[in-house]
Amino acid sequence: MERPAPEVADIFRDFGPAWRDASRGHVSHAQLKVMNAIEACRTAALGGYVARCENADCRHTVIAYRSCRNRHCPKCQGSQALVWMEDRKAELLQVPYFHIVFTLPTEIAAIAYQNKASIYALLFKAASETMLTIAGDPKHLGAKVGITAVLHTWGSAMTHHPHVHMIVTGGGVSPDGSRWIGSRPDYLVPVEVLSSLFRGRMLGMLINAHHAGRLQFFGNYKHLAAKGAFKAYLGPLWKTDWFVYAKRPFAGPEQVLAYLSRYTHRVAISNSRLISADQSGVTFKYKDYRIEGPDRYKTMTLDPGEFIRRFLLHVLPKGFHRIRHYGLLANTTVTRADKLARARQLIAATGQVAPARKPPEDGTGEETTRPEGVDHPCPHCGGRMLIIERFEAPRSPSHPRSAPFSILTINTS
Repeated sequence: MERPAPEVADIFRDFGPAWRDASRGHVSHAQLKVMNAIEACRTAALGGYVARCENADCRHTVIAYRSCRNRHCPKCQGSQALVWMEDRKAELLQVPYFHIVFTLPTEIAAIAYQNKASIYALLFKAASETMLTIAGDPKHLGAKVGITAVLHTWGSAMTHHPHVHMIVTGGGVSPDGSRWIGSRPDYLVPVEVLSSLFRGRMLGMLINAHHAGRLQFFGNYKHLAAKGAFKAYLGPLWKTDWFVYAKRPFAGPEQVLAYLSRYTHRVAISNSRLISADQSGVTFKYKDYRIEGPDRYKTMTLDPGEFIRRFLLHVLPKGFHRIRHYGLLANTTVTRADKLARARQLIAATGQVAPARKPPEDGTGEETTRPEGVDHPCPHCGGRMLIIERFEAPRSPSHPRSAPFSILTINTS
């Protein structure tokens, strides 16, 4: 019988204890918390309940366990992405949207790992200021655009590769707020100009952060604490081309949202990419972006300890926001809702009709509610699933009891 494909949680449970011992003193508390959460997710360790269909002819029974809700957990991000996408529907504009990617060079990525909170924040700031500045320049678009930016810190093989994905409105509000200025259908702003300004902004911000003592250096980079050495390290980067990528516009706002939701709640590797895991190694699928066509899809095998190390490279600092909004989508003295309402008025004046957004309904015009004690309808007959038993998790600060329930196993009696 063929063994089922593993999950990240299985790899942590099977190989995590030995890796923790071997890496003692080199693993942060935040990384250990992520491991603990993923290992416990949707297991009895977090508590749960038993529910049974009230239909006497069905009596379908399920055992459900709580989810960890950790933002690095591959199991939890799918449902959270759906919630996030539903919340964003009211913010869509009936205009083209563009996907822009700003990537840090390898040399800066190396020191970013030792300064995650500082340099990731600078990446957001440099990329957003670059986009708003070039879009606002009368020589280009000459308007304030709306931006949703998402930080990713990994490449397909889970190496450290910090970059920001931006979804940008294909047009914006004029500086005087009197009209909507639309972009060309297949063109927003020149990426060469974005790349040049992004390079200058980011390098300037890094130098200022170093002078202010906000950067730390360890190991092979310890010498960069000296101002002269840091300036010399950055020197060659002023002369290189920085990678800024622009994709073609989407077919429509709904496609934008579906596409973006896949980015907002993605983690370093999804369970669906895992093929096998044993003492000889963890094998998974990845893309080689240097190759075009079907040959870019490959497999890689890593030692279990190296797989765990790479996964944990991407644990974010506590409280760090990896999704941020700028321009028309920023909440400033004028709220996001007010700016979007004004944008819709201006878009309508151009002859484009912005879609009306209504609260979700069940088709009757009445709010849908579930009876107390019912978590979901029966998957077999559609009847009501009633909770017949609850069981609590062992008290542990690593596993909050407030996490929602998720079904793990199904038994039919």
